[in-house]
Amino acid sequence: MRLLHLIVVAALVCAAVYVYKIKFDSTLQAERVARLRSEIHRERDAVAALRAEWSQLDTPARIQGLAQRHLQLKPAEATQIDNFDRLPERPVDAVPPNSNDPIGAMIEASHFDFPTGSIPQEMSR
Repeated sequence: MRLLHLIVVAALVCAAVYVYKIKFDSTLQAERVARLRSEIHRERDAVAALRAEWSQLDTPARIQGLAQRHLQLKPAEATQIDNFDRLPERPVDAVPPNSNDPIGAMIEASHFDFPTGSIPQEMSR
């Protein structure tokens, strides 16, 4: 009978220790959740503040004021606008279409007749 009582008391002590461990772990997890919620709240507040600051910095009136203060731009005049038929012709392409070696084609098409540093002066003439 005494052995049975000792076994029951030991089982009750083990159960109490296990319940205490579960309670302690759940308290730690609850504190962690509260800390994370607090951090999330702070981050959301920071994001909201940054968005408000960005919307203030991004206003067209502010950008216009900065452009007028720091850039030497003048308003476009009607005389600056012209028709397409008065535009100059497009320059000739330096590289012919479907060229396998575009750099070589540009070198061959160039009008330079001066020697490079690797060619002696006597040989180039």
